[in-house]
Amino acid sequence: MTNVLIIYTGGTIGMINDPKTGVLVPFNFEQITDHVPELKRLKYKLTVHSFDPLIDSSNMSPEIYKELALRIQRDYDQYDGFVILHGSDTMSYTASALSFMIENLDKPVIFTGSQLPVNGIRTDAKENLITALEIAAEKRKGKAMVPEVCIYFDYKLFRGNRSFKYNSEKFEAFRSPNYPILAEAGVYLKFNRNYILKPNSEPVKFHTKLDSAIGILKLYPGISPAIVRAALSADCKAVIMETFGSGNTSTEKWFLDLLREAIKDGKLILNISQCKVGTVELGRYETSRELREMGVVSGYDMTFEAAVTKLMYLLGNYKSNKKIAEYLETDLRGELTVY
Repeated sequence: MTNVLIIYTGGTIGMINDPKTGVLVPFNFEQITDHVPELKRLKYKLTVHSFDPLIDSSNMSPEIYKELALRIQRDYDQYDGFVILHGSDTMSYTASALSFMIENLDKPVIFTGSQLPVNGIRTDAKENLITALEIAAEKRKGKAMVPEVCIYFDYKLFRGNRSFKYNSEKFEAFRSPNYPILAEAGVYLKFNRNYILKPNSEPVKFHTKLDSAIGILKLYPGISPAIVRAALSADCKAVIMETFGSGNTSTEKWFLDLLREAIKDGKLILNISQCKVGTVELGRYETSRELREMGVVSGYDMTFEAAVTKLMYLLGNYKSNKKIAEYLETDLRGELTVY
């Protein structure tokens, strides 16, 4: 029999409306079949593990990423797939983090949640949960159909490290503009097999060392030297620089000099675009040519969420800036496209 482990971390999907106060309150998720009786009709064994205390997704941290990875590692051989229930606000960060922390993954790790509580009349919780479980259990020729860390939401399956939350009001909460969806649920579950990662024959490895010493520099027209200097001189090992268009920045001498100074002082600077669609192309325009020459690293088409968590993983596991820069520009888990 197929075995699936449900890990409930917190979030709206595990809440119900208190009929007296109207306030959302958590329920004992191990009694989920009381609220979603359809689960009893699934032809596989479900086991539930709930975090105690439950975690609001705004409070997620590298320590919780580590706890999730260790839980999956402990139970990896016992289950065919894993479904992680998580608040939607930071779901893409956690999914991205786990994609880097689990190397040579050959089983599904499917994140899902909901915009409305499970007992709501128009809730999206039931469909999201049931279909996430079906995807986690799906096999072809005895092998997992989707051996990846994914997010399932509103009838679509996304690669976790390619997704981001873009809407807080609609059921269509997530998008993945730089990579096709992996599956779509309609009358049938249709998998886009050509876009799903193929597992290799190497044994699975779990990496739990993370380093969050990361700064952020988001550019805007008129940004001052004082603001740029403050961001680049912060107590961090790397800075994610969110640039314009295909990786462009100011060409003012003071700006370029501050970048050179930060790199000389040992900081990694990763260039990702503020645009949600497209990629960084260092050297395409004069405004980015000097960035490449001074050692700024290209993030290509990575999401901000993937950039943050990939840096956490690399900073936690490697000491050499040269090696980290090399891996940042390498597709490790399907998170970027090198053109």
